[in-house]
Amino acid sequence: MQLTFWGACGTVTGSMFALQADGQRFLLDCGLYQGRRKEAEERNRNLPFAADSLAGVVLSHAHIDHSGNLPSLVKNGFSGPIYTTPATADLCAVMLRDSAYLHEKDAAFINKRRHRRKALDPLHEEAQIEPLYSIQDAEATIPLFRPVPMYSPTELGTHLRYESHEAGHILGSSAVLVVYHNGGQTIRLAYSGDVGRPHLPIIRDPEPLPAVDYLILETTYGGRLHKDVGTVRAKLANVVNRTCRRGGKLIVPAFAVGRSQQLILTLHELSDAGEIPSIPIFVDSPLAVEATEVFRKHPECFDHDTRRFLLEGGDPFGFARLRYIRDVSESKALNDLRGPFVIISASGMCEAGRILHHLRNNIEDPRNTVLITGFQAQHTLGRKLVDKLPEVPIFGEPVRLRAEVETLNELSGHADQRELLEWLKPLAKGLKKLFLVHGEPAQSKAFAEAVNDRFGLVAVIPERGQRFELD
Repeated sequence: MQLTFWGACGTVTGSMFALQADGQRFLLDCGLYQGRRKEAEERNRNLPFAADSLAGVVLSHAHIDHSGNLPSLVKNGFSGPIYTTPATADLCAVMLRDSAYLHEKDAAFINKRRHRRKALDPLHEEAQIEPLYSIQDAEATIPLFRPVPMYSPTELGTHLRYESHEAGHILGSSAVLVVYHNGGQTIRLAYSGDVGRPHLPIIRDPEPLPAVDYLILETTYGGRLHKDVGTVRAKLANVVNRTCRRGGKLIVPAFAVGRSQQLILTLHELSDAGEIPSIPIFVDSPLAVEATEVFRKHPECFDHDTRRFLLEGGDPFGFARLRYIRDVSESKALNDLRGPFVIISASGMCEAGRILHHLRNNIEDPRNTVLITGFQAQHTLGRKLVDKLPEVPIFGEPVRLRAEVETLNELSGHADQRELLEWLKPLAKGLKKLFLVHGEPAQSKAFAEAVNDRFGLVAVIPERGQRFELD
């Protein structure tokens, strides 16, 4: 059996790993790479293998850095099954349509601006932008999903099967166990997907995996320790109240799946407790609206507290001051609305979607606050905001950053170093090899050192395109 690493090597996005057995090739995840625009364009458009050579895809969860390039796969000839959990399949149905829509709209917006420049300067030459994939490509992808409940062994090939286990990262997220059995030979490979954190709102906690020979493990926060999740309410209330006193707007870039629902629930609790003023809260993301409906469909994924909330007749994702926005005209109207109020909008790394328009219209006002609630990959607009650069590019034009920037990493859906080590502990003794991915170089290296210190394991940090024989 061969394993080749095509994504999430030395970076946090673009997860994609090829597994070959008995002449068949399967893909573990097919995510969008996010970073420098030119490099991202090159990686996402040019697949490192023939798409029609794949027998199938096993998907860990719905986040775009894990699922977002599936329509490119289909656009290039893939027509096989995509195996994943039922909640992930439902989330991808809305997320991939939304991703395609954003690719089309953002390309049209940039081309319109270039056309205007050309009208002002006939000598100005810039090639037209083509979207990475279309809504039609996304629609062709959705029927390929094969929902498989967690813990259900499923045949991939003659000698290959897989099953999924709770990863505790977002709704429906899974760690994947692949077993190759041929005669007297058995090889057990696990892929962590993204490991979540215990005690996060809404979803169940991550679970340990059965013993395996090989493990692909994410290291997003491999060298860091999170603050206690219990401080989230107080910190969020403080940011809301501080911004309200200035009469400002709180702009929250948030992943439409997972983070938005956690924020909605926490704001709901703060509002009920009278810990924040009765101000309007807008969720301005069609994807977040659709994703929230998917959450309502899958209470089997909820933790004890959220299920109790439901049993008592409450709606975790709806309250009096909250308004979901779908229509573009309503979104634009927020630009003329005076604060204080809160806008939660996607995308979480500020790379696409309506959040770009809200940032462009609001970050030059010092009364406003930008609240960053999740990990920001290198070279993304979100990372530039976290680094508080005096000027940031939005739609290719520089904008002065005068708004306050705050971070709320306590809601991170990724396990930190201590939590990753605890999740790894039951598996460490039996591992033949540990591969560390989905982390910036410093984070993966720090975790490799921690693994060696605690378990005596020498971890491998693979490079893109590197291939390994598993036996």
